[in-house]
Amino acid sequence: MKNNESTSAVKIIPLGGLHEIGKNTCVFEYKDEIILLDAGLAFPTDEMHGVNIVLPDMTYLRENRHKIKGMIVTHGHEDHIGGIAFHLKQFEIPVIYGPRLAMTMLEGKLEEAGVRDRTELKSVRPRDVVRLGSSFLVEFIRNTHSIADSFTIAIHTPEGVIIHTGDFKVDHTPVDGEFFDLHRLAEHGEKGVLCLISDSTNSEVPGHTPSERSVYPNLDRTFSQASGRLLVTTFASSVHRINMILELAKKHGRSVSVVGRSMLNVIAHARNLGYIKCEDDLLQPLHVARSLPDDKVLILTTGSQGEPMSALTRISRGEHSQLRIREGDTVVFSANPIPGNTIAVVNTIDRLMMQGAKVVYGKDKGIHVSGHGCQEDQKLMLALTKPKFFLPVHGEYRMLVKHAETAQSMGIPAENMVIIQNGDVVEVSKESIQIAGKVPSGIELVDTSGSGMVSGKVLKERQQLAEEGIVTVAAAVDWNGKLMIRPEVHVRGVVISIERSLLQKWVEERIEDFLHYRWSDFAQSANGEQAEVNWAGLQGQLERELYREIRRELQCQPSVTLLLQSPEEPAKATDGRRRRRTAAQVAS
Repeated sequence: MKNNESTSAVKIIPLGGLHEIGKNTCVFEYKDEIILLDAGLAFPTDEMHGVNIVLPDMTYLRENRHKIKGMIVTHGHEDHIGGIAFHLKQFEIPVIYGPRLAMTMLEGKLEEAGVRDRTELKSVRPRDVVRLGSSFLVEFIRNTHSIADSFTIAIHTPEGVIIHTGDFKVDHTPVDGEFFDLHRLAEHGEKGVLCLISDSTNSEVPGHTPSERSVYPNLDRTFSQASGRLLVTTFASSVHRINMILELAKKHGRSVSVVGRSMLNVIAHARNLGYIKCEDDLLQPLHVARSLPDDKVLILTTGSQGEPMSALTRISRGEHSQLRIREGDTVVFSANPIPGNTIAVVNTIDRLMMQGAKVVYGKDKGIHVSGHGCQEDQKLMLALTKPKFFLPVHGEYRMLVKHAETAQSMGIPAENMVIIQNGDVVEVSKESIQIAGKVPSGIELVDTSGSGMVSGKVLKERQQLAEEGIVTVAAAVDWNGKLMIRPEVHVRGVVISIERSLLQKWVEERIEDFLHYRWSDFAQSANGEQAEVNWAGLQGQLERELYREIRRELQCQPSVTLLLQSPEEPAKATDGRRRRRTAAQVAS
């Protein structure tokens, strides 16, 4: 890495996908023009209470929205297109180019989110070339992955050709007959590739990634051994795998019922585009399948990752409205858990087994292969493109390091590559590659309700509520600084070692002490007139005091909320009686 800056360098700014799996989003910038490559999402961790979706921090793009010329989509996986609908609510993207399947899936998402009119969707085919702005000429090169219609991208810039592999593996026997366009990669390599940006997911795994077709005989054997109903789960977007499952269902004389919204959507789109081919009568509604003999039924379902609301997870919990596991069922997991989902998956497997199902899972069964290239696939990519500079992406830190080591073994000097993190500004020119700065690169959290973003403060409060519980105190104070009635204390989710009645008495004493010594700080009177009370200030300071005292007394860290009621202004009271009003009413 060289330290001199280039005024004409291309900036490469990943906003997601580094040191993590998911939310792949990359910005390419040249002078006053920006294009985006993918905009994915990730799923929340267990600590992200009430969060549905995790997105990259898009502050940089919001601030530079006037520079955006368009977007490139490599393929239709959620970790590459799932964030687009959310981003379009914040800034417009003039045009989005991508494969037909991804564009069809994306159109449905945009219509559902009400942002379809904020961009133009254009489908492309292999070797199509499109221009975005005056600085970027983008070429789509067919690759092979676990989803149909996937591309590697060659971006022609004033500084040279930058190749972004997208997600890829080298599959010489693809299910759909669409071969990796290795010839075109080699042509670029002969002409000269300035920089290769490459998928690092399987950089720790030696050898080649097996072909998707290698799963077929193992699934075939598993299906033939099932005497009762078959329930099969895989990634909803794994079009090749679904195609094979449907082929095998026909071979074994089973009708297929599809369960799970995302699975239904993908199959519908893929059939319309010709990526899934099956006869109409192979697919049957669930109510029809229930009337068929068990050995004539295959249920294709979502839930391979143990997602809480997925069909298979609800079936395993006995919460699905139409399906129950019974003795003799065989459940096939044609997917491996992605990092972070292992516990949820094994818990689902346990529940299914306890209900009498035979569950087929695990790498040794040969019923799943990765969609990402291993070390030998990565070496082939490097050998064909022969890049001057190298940038490993799409993986956790150790994966990026290992991929860089592989690149060095292929002859790329260490000084010609950088290992970066989200938000790093990489400048690439004809002479150098360097990290030249940093942009905001955190996360944005979408609430389960879908109505807005969850701030860091709100998430912290939710975490505290989940871990420590809450103590709520309701108190009514008169114009003389005296309690009108005994305070009410409610405890939720807090382990306490004293009786509730004693806790309530203790809180009452704390409030009385506070009012005795501090009332004059908040109540002022002149010439014998009624005191003017800063009720909002009193409420805030008393809540902070109770917060400290309760934590000290209970020896734990609960949230503490004070609901303070105060009397109505004397002059406004009717029929000689004082009415209470809340602190919020006073403040307003």
